[in-house]
Order: sequence, then C-alpha cells, then structure tokens
Amino acid sequence: MPVFHAHIPKGRFSKEQKIAMGNALNQSLVEALNIPKEDRFVILSEHGEDELFIHPTFMEMNRTENAMIVTVLMGAHRPAADKKALLAAIPRLLEADVGISPDDVFIALVPVPNENFSFGRGIAQLADIAPRW
Repeated sequence: MPVFHAHIPKGRFSKEQKIAMGNALNQSLVEALNIPKEDRFVILSEHGEDELFIHPTFMEMNRTENAMIVTVLMGAHRPAADKKALLAAIPRLLEADVGISPDDVFIALVPVPNENFSFGRGIAQLADIAPRW
C-alpha cells in the first residue's frame, strides 16, 4: 500500500536507472515491511535545476547532483521499528542497484490512515479490516 514519489534531478538518470530505482524502492517494502511484491505504486518526477533545491551539506551530508527527495505515503499503523527498517532499506538498495550515494537520498515518511487509500473503483478496501502487512 505505500506509495513512493521520488523527486529526481532532470536528465541525470537513464531509462534503465529509473526502472532500477523503481525496482529498488519496491524491493525496500518487500524486505523491510514484508509487503507483497505486487503492491507496487511508484512515481518518479524529474525536476530541473530551477525546480529542485537540496542543500549539499545540511546535516553533515555530502550530496551530489544526484540528490533526490523521496516521499512515502504509508499506513499510519506502522510502528517506529518498521519506519526505521524502511528508512535504512531505501538508500541501501538505491546504492546497490543504481549507484546512488546514501547521502543523496532524503526521505520523508507520511503516515496515512488505511481508510484513506483506494486501490481502485473508489472503494476504501482497507477501511474496515485489520492491516495484513
């Protein structure tokens, strides 16, 4: 059920790298949260240098021109341990699969009540059931 939106610098990544990015983001859910691989909702948006502003050294990071912002809409029921596992998995897999430095990956987790998700047909499929994963 989590939804990724990665804001990436325009023209920095090839088609193959962007596909690998989407795969790595999805795999982070499988590994960190035991979410089914088919639960895949990923958006990549490219932004020009006049549209994406990320400080290169804030919080003692060494960011490059590959720096990105990743937001993750996820079930509000998740405990802190799950959030920490996901925060660790995302940059690890992006580095392994795409070669992106962990310093270049800013992540914001956004908790959303399960009843606010619809997988289609305008139905809140998770509204009246206990979370499965």
